[in-house]
Amino acid sequence: MSDAARPISLSVHDLRLVARYAAECAAVALPLFERAHPDDERPAAAIAAARTFADGSPRSRIQRTASVDAHRAGAQSTDLAAREAARAAGHAAAAAYLHPLADPGQVRHILGSAACATRALELAAEAGTDADGEVHGREGSPDAAVVADQALADAADRASHALRDVLRRYPRVPQTGNRVALLLAALDTTLRAD
Repeated sequence: MSDAARPISLSVHDLRLVARYAAECAAVALPLFERAHPDDERPAAAIAAARTFADGSPRSRIQRTASVDAHRAGAQSTDLAAREAARAAGHAAAAAYLHPLADPGQVRHILGSAACATRALELAAEAGTDADGEVHGREGSPDAAVVADQALADAADRASHALRDVLRRYPRVPQTGNRVALLLAALDTTLRAD
């Protein structure tokens, strides 16, 4: 049996851990979307859908629909940080649908929310703001690389031992791709090492 065909042991409890983690990561960046689009509740609804499943409700169309809606909200935004914050929320709702397949693409269900939230915070720093809406002048602007490093460290701190155990069942993600993919790979490496 090839590695890709090898099934992974995955319980509903494991799925709930992943969804809770993804929702917590997405919530950090949500204010970036809400400031840019105060009347658009789709990303917040996606995080709520992830939390509903994590808290014990059955997995349902609610998570799938909320995920798609949050991704649409991101695609419609012209604000780059808001776009990534919405994508983080979409990944949080989709986390309930992590598949038990030995495919590195499945790691996005576990860490995609954290990677997109990190990128959102990094983009906000590049624009001279932070997640709390504080505007920094060029001199007071936090270095975007420092913000990204701190966001990844915070995401790693949020990851329980049980979540890391779920992650380690999957193959590592490649360290190539766009900025979000590289952030995801960096977090993947960190969580497997601890």
